[in-house]
Amino acid sequence: MTTSAETLEFQSEARQLLRLMIHSIYSNKDTFLRELVSNASDALDKLRLEAFRDKDLQADTDDLHITLETDQEQRTLTVRDNGIGMSREDVVNLIGTIAKSGTAEFLAKLKEAKDSAASGDLIGQFGIGFYSSFMVADKVTLVTRRAGADEGVRWESEGEGTYTIEPVADAPQGTAVTLHLKPVDVEDHLFDYTSAAKLREIVKKYSDFITWPIRMAGEPAEGEESAEPAVETLNSMKALWARPSSDVSEDEYHEFYKHVSHDWQDPLETIRLQAEGTFEYQALLFLPSRAPMDLFMRERKRGVQLYVKRVFIMDDCEALMPEYLRFVKGVVDAQDLSLNVSREILQQDRQIQLIRRRLVKKVLSTVKTMMSAEPEKYATFWQEFGRALKEGLLDDTENRTAILDICSFASTHDAEKPTTLREYVERMKDGQEHIYYLTGESRQAIENSPHLEAFRAKGFEVLILTDPIDEMWVDAVSGFEEKQFQSVAKGQVDLDADDDESKTAEREQRQKDFADLLTWMSSALEDSVKEVRLSSRLTTSAACIVGDSYDMTPTLEKMYRAMGQELPPVKRILELNPEHPLVAGLRTAHEARPDDAGLKETAELVYGMALLAEGGELADPARFVTLLSQRLQNAL
Repeated sequence: MTTSAETLEFQSEARQLLRLMIHSIYSNKDTFLRELVSNASDALDKLRLEAFRDKDLQADTDDLHITLETDQEQRTLTVRDNGIGMSREDVVNLIGTIAKSGTAEFLAKLKEAKDSAASGDLIGQFGIGFYSSFMVADKVTLVTRRAGADEGVRWESEGEGTYTIEPVADAPQGTAVTLHLKPVDVEDHLFDYTSAAKLREIVKKYSDFITWPIRMAGEPAEGEESAEPAVETLNSMKALWARPSSDVSEDEYHEFYKHVSHDWQDPLETIRLQAEGTFEYQALLFLPSRAPMDLFMRERKRGVQLYVKRVFIMDDCEALMPEYLRFVKGVVDAQDLSLNVSREILQQDRQIQLIRRRLVKKVLSTVKTMMSAEPEKYATFWQEFGRALKEGLLDDTENRTAILDICSFASTHDAEKPTTLREYVERMKDGQEHIYYLTGESRQAIENSPHLEAFRAKGFEVLILTDPIDEMWVDAVSGFEEKQFQSVAKGQVDLDADDDESKTAEREQRQKDFADLLTWMSSALEDSVKEVRLSSRLTTSAACIVGDSYDMTPTLEKMYRAMGQELPPVKRILELNPEHPLVAGLRTAHEARPDDAGLKETAELVYGMALLAEGGELADPARFVTLLSQRLQNAL
């Protein structure tokens, strides 16, 4: 059989990443072994599961393990497993190409990172730990054969932009990664990775919990140089979630988190859960300290692995965690499920549904405890995952109250510190029935909105909601602590309910005085607004635009249109400030010259200014500019 090697080029982004790796972007180079062992462990998990599901698979599963082999003379280290292996196509797709979304963004962030540790923290988020081999090696050789296949593949690269790939006739099942190590340079944190003592230290620190044996040939007994060296197992192989919490150190939890999440940072919080009785399961979950870059990408994955009786079943078990908690990482080990279980079956399985309910409640209660006991840690959590968590207000009606209880919002009460809803309710004025809020694109835009004028003047606190999801959940959630949510930009707002009779009479008289103007403007602007009325929410602006109580907001309307959904145009209400000189002057002019065509143009300008003040878009900007130019010209 002819075995010709083929030379291929790395995908351009992979080439950039290799260049960064070779220039040692991460100071702790020991972690390359953690990444390779983690990959090998995944390959063994996948083989055992594949062999269970495919009884005809021609694969040896009698002694699944990972082996570390060293050659001090050649200065090589080989990490070998007898797991699922890879085909030629797998090798090209998984190693020659970074087949991950967001890689370009990853590289940009990598270049922006100001120190090597910060740079390295980004690596694991994209699951590209294999490339860390080039931190310690001048050349990497990979030999692999997929279980059940007749022919293997050899891949080799010096990390210079190209790699060679060729078929191998006698490759064993699994994957062997051989690192041709760089010279030792302790100052650059390049240690002797052919040293048995160093390898023991790294495995014990980073990979002790791996459930497959990690083996290495030991030293021959003294005086028996010719004898075969004994093989030692370097890791304890004890599943962390099965050990008593008192026997597990914080460092061990952190290393296990990095194994299951491919994150290079420590987790923010560790959550353990054990259920006994009708059905048994154990869970070890983690809240990350930073949101992954794909948190809001369509092809993202959730992070909870499913085991049954310590047997790996599924890497990304969607049935165990709702979409809005997709950032939670960890492991669930169920005792009573069938090993031959599919994603479709899991969606309907009663035990899985009960486990999921318990896990969700545990995660939410952990965040609530963090909120009161460790406010700084909670602030980090909310900053990273608040947007995702608020999706649960739409999707998870069962836990809606619990989610509301752990939400934080910016408000007009404090320019820096966000507030909880419970704190807002405690500060509410006597007789205040609603929790007031205003949605918008930014805090600055909201604080400059004319809708806030009367609320600010009368000391009413308003929540400032700037996330896109806020546009949707406020309409789906009725209220909190028996207080209803009320947009300050929708419906009638009456902040003068407690005024005395003279004030009430004054308002009624004003309504009569402006009745003709309101009727005329409603007719003049009928193509743009459904009604013109007097406002009780303005103190300094001439006018503002509000929606009816159940109208869709302009921002939400824009979001739906961006998704390709055609919607009928929503007409809104123009509110006038009767105490503003412009509005009072317009009323006087209309009484004196009701047929003056120029007054209609003035009404258009008032409407256009109100639209611009809230950040809206004019239907005909050119006409607005022309009218405004004419008015300015006449005023000179």
